[in-house]
Amino acid sequence: MDTPDTPVAELHPTFDRLRTAWQRNRPDARQRMDDLARLRDAFKAGRESMLAAIDADFGHRSTHETLLSDAMTVTAEIDHLRGKLRGWMKPRRVGSGWRLWPARAQVRHEPVGVVGVMSPWNYPVNLALIPLATAIAAGNHVYLKPSEHTPRTSAWLRALLAEVFPADRVAVALGDAGLGAQFSALPFDHLVFTGSTAVGRKVMAAAAPNLTPLTLELGGKSPAIVAADFPIEQAAARLATGKWLNAGQTCIAPDYVLVDDARRDALVAALREQARTRYGDLEHADDFTRIINEGQYRRLRSYLDDAHERGLEVIELVALDPVRAEAERMIAPTIVLEPGDDAHVMRDEIFGPILPIRSYRSLDEAIAYVEGRDRPLALYPFSHDRATVEKILGRILAGGVTVNDTLLHFAAGNLPFGGIGASGMGAYHGRAGFDAMTKAMPVLWQSRRAASDLLKPPYRGFVDRMVKFLAG
Repeated sequence: MDTPDTPVAELHPTFDRLRTAWQRNRPDARQRMDDLARLRDAFKAGRESMLAAIDADFGHRSTHETLLSDAMTVTAEIDHLRGKLRGWMKPRRVGSGWRLWPARAQVRHEPVGVVGVMSPWNYPVNLALIPLATAIAAGNHVYLKPSEHTPRTSAWLRALLAEVFPADRVAVALGDAGLGAQFSALPFDHLVFTGSTAVGRKVMAAAAPNLTPLTLELGGKSPAIVAADFPIEQAAARLATGKWLNAGQTCIAPDYVLVDDARRDALVAALREQARTRYGDLEHADDFTRIINEGQYRRLRSYLDDAHERGLEVIELVALDPVRAEAERMIAPTIVLEPGDDAHVMRDEIFGPILPIRSYRSLDEAIAYVEGRDRPLALYPFSHDRATVEKILGRILAGGVTVNDTLLHFAAGNLPFGGIGASGMGAYHGRAGFDAMTKAMPVLWQSRRAASDLLKPPYRGFVDRMVKFLAG
């Protein structure tokens, strides 16, 4: 059933309704805990309909990948928030310094108001509900704008949230990029956007007139560096999982691999074996997710066409009938060997199951290559030598890192998730998200009698000596 888009004219009135309700009745600890519990229960009850909606939007998506990436992550984050929330809400005592003695000081984390969430299509439930649940835990009201490229899932989200929350606590806007542009210009108290770097720049520009604080989760080219000591078969297995999950449509998927030149061909062979055992000739098609839409499919095909035109070695790791590929929007796991920086697969974030592999002669050469580019959203060093890993971490600044594996730092509730530079700004997940969506409000409690009562003109005698002592 088609769900009508939200009229642009409704955006401001809906925002005002959310803001007015928040001002009248800010959610206390009991309300927040109850909201999260009801969200979890409704989410669990609606899991089958969620699986169907996501599968329909993708044309086919691996059920198990949806359970892992959209179901498990949301449930785990809600559980983490509920387990930690009361502790995070307590005012934190801090020292006021001897100069202000006997005053007392504390930091209180206060909700900011209405948080906007703009979520993408690649993990349409995870990347909508985790920031939403975090904003709820922080005591805010939420206005969600999910992706227009997954319309069934977006409609499912709206129905789910309408079941859990009153309309003046959580609202959902459905619509295309035009409505999204208007949405990002609303005077939110905080705005979370997950998407491409190009669109992130537009969101930041739209939010700037309101001085809206932003959390931008963008993308870019996340590298994996396989050091000479790391077992090549294990590297291949873990790279394959990170790259082919969701057919590579993951913002933190390894975008390219740098491997020592003596073992480049061994890595290719190991990846071929991974593809064969996981997918065969894609007879296990139920386990392989399709490309989300025709536009994304054509973009990925153009990268392969460009690689062929440049004379690069393009290795399709499993056989795939071209007629079926066109009909079902399937891109087989594919390697592009030694692409130059001018190749399209090295210029743009790939966001698909295509993996460029470049060899290096020294670790310093590999590090310098990454250092010379935009700071990545994710970094994947592979080495069992601690000094090697520390060398990489000491020179490459990334949004997040998993050592000797891929993707998993996203799932660690105590780790902040966020980019830097072209890959984003700010962070959320766990305490980092709670802090981002609250105001760390400093409070100084003055005592009944305080030395500061003496600090006033005329500055003579004892007061003169006191001021000079305090000034050091």
